Amino acid sequence: MVPNEGDIATEKRKAEEQFVSEEKRKKKKKKKQVATPRPACSWVYFSREFIKEYIASHPESSGLKAATKAASDAWKSMSLEEKAKYTNRAREVWDNYLSTAPARTPKPRKQTKLVTRCSPGRLFNVLQRLTPEQKAAVKSMGFGSLLGLRCRTLRRSLCLWLLERFNTTRCSLEICGERIPLSPKDVELVMGLAASGKDVVNSGPDDLIAVLRHSYNASNRGISVRLLEERLAAPEAGEDFKRSFVLYALGTLLSPTARLDVSPSFLHFLTNMDVVHQYNWGKFLLDRLVREVSRFRQGKQRAVGGCLLFLQLFYYESISVDGLGPLATAVVPCLSSWGEDEITEREKRERKLGGYGLGEVIFKERCLGMEYPECRDQLDGPPVDSISTGVERGPLFEQEGGTQADEEQINGEITMDEGDMPVLVRNKNVVCGDIAVVVDSVRVPCRNKEYGCNETVDYMNNDHEETCTYAPCSCPLLDCNFVGSSDQLSLHFSSKHWDSGRRFRYNSPLAVSVGMNEQFLVLQAEDDGVLFLLNKGVERIGNTVMITCIGPSSSKERFLYDLESVRGSSSLRLKSATHNFPGWLEDFHPTDFLLIPFCFLGSSGHINLDVCIWNSAELCADCP
Repeated sequence: MVPNEGDIATEKRKAEEQFVSEEKRKKKKKKKQVATPRPACSWVYFSREFIKEYIASHPESSGLKAATKAASDAWKSMSLEEKAKYTNRAREVWDNYLSTAPARTPKPRKQTKLVTRCSPGRLFNVLQRLTPEQKAAVKSMGFGSLLGLRCRTLRRSLCLWLLERFNTTRCSLEICGERIPLSPKDVELVMGLAASGKDVVNSGPDDLIAVLRHSYNASNRGISVRLLEERLAAPEAGEDFKRSFVLYALGTLLSPTARLDVSPSFLHFLTNMDVVHQYNWGKFLLDRLVREVSRFRQGKQRAVGGCLLFLQLFYYESISVDGLGPLATAVVPCLSSWGEDEITEREKRERKLGGYGLGEVIFKERCLGMEYPECRDQLDGPPVDSISTGVERGPLFEQEGGTQADEEQINGEITMDEGDMPVLVRNKNVVCGDIAVVVDSVRVPCRNKEYGCNETVDYMNNDHEETCTYAPCSCPLLDCNFVGSSDQLSLHFSSKHWDSGRRFRYNSPLAVSVGMNEQFLVLQAEDDGVLFLLNKGVERIGNTVMITCIGPSSSKERFLYDLESVRGSSSLRLKSATHNFPGWLEDFHPTDFLLIPFCFLGSSGHINLDVCIWNSAELCADCP
């Protein structure tokens, strides 16, 4: 009997369905085989033991639920010493698991486009609707320069290019073959925000801002941007408007985070709106930019926070694409010089030149032909009554006809009212180096006050902050956002992440294993809690490994360490000293390391090492 076309189609469909079901069964079986159970925590070990004894001694109980409730109550009432038995057992199991279990392959993360919450267009739209009274309120707080905002969009390709060349450790841009340092003064020249005054501290007791949090419906995610826009639409220009405006400006332009909403921590420095103009907003903007970019590079957030518009405009002002011809008059702040038309024209010149970074670096603080708008004295808040300057004699004053009285006036101390101070410097023979401003010593708290430092420093001659032991360090784990002093970080890691690293004793060898896809391994000393990172890199012929200490970069404390990798009768060894870094750096290039060829790797691709760290701070002569 010859089968017809219908029978053939039916058989074919059944075969296809059978093939698909077989493939699904194989995938499910494969998933079950790959899954590796994670070790239990100390509570599980205690509860298993307790429940077994409880059920045996309480046969009248209602079963597992009552026993579990009793175990929970008993665990809560136990001291740390009583829990130590179960904690140590859990740590031993975890150490064995971390050294033997295969490493999980992380999902590849490739940044193909810039994701940022910095949105000058949103702030621009709000500024267009402000009343004259509201604009006056904005000027009184020291944010008057933002009223001159003309740029509505970011050039994301330029910002992404700048981020790749932004050195967060040195706070500089490495472009056009030069390293250009960034300072709060640059923020003042570009954005018009004050680069002097009190530090902005956005931390403190939560009860101090409880009322404000309730007023702005602040949740764990933050303060809604839409809520702030609705409040700014009202015609009033009082304290509520001022606070809402500062929050909105910070959340959309000056200091946005990776989230869509505005951080409620900003409320800590907005409790008293009468002192907002006294803050050093330039330093705050730059510090937050460095912090947000560092967190992005560490993989702790997908979006890039911070004021990227500042980087964009700073690049335009610092790099010339027209050659080093006569310097044009610069308007301060530069924010008002760059509108959509000017930026479009600049981008055309960049493309014509061949791309970014092909121009020439110009002296950004040129002070030659630097023009201030007529309303400049109204943009920086309340006027200053007087300024005391000491003027040194320079080439500008070495002219014929000078009298002794002139010399005495030049070399002495001059007091000027604000109205007598020149606002336009148009003479191209004036050199900024001829005038030295003398300011009386001002004592301010250390910038690391929120991390535990109680020192007060000289604002002008500040050497303390370069060596402050309370400088912030970040948790090296990619999914943790903790930032604090090295001591605070040590306590944080030992209490929250004790199962995410290896504990060791000084002067004692420790066998460790680093997975193929692991970039580092955290080591914590049992004696003093100091954190170290065993860093792994990949080169053309093998892997590089070295050890760094998590601590302030300025700290002079260093530790000797020894690394050894053995394969059969061959061994590789490195003896060196640690360097201090405030966390894990993705783009760090080591100066000394142990190179382990690929042939030394085990069958699983793991690197097996014997590590020994000494707690002596005395270094031998051959260890720089």
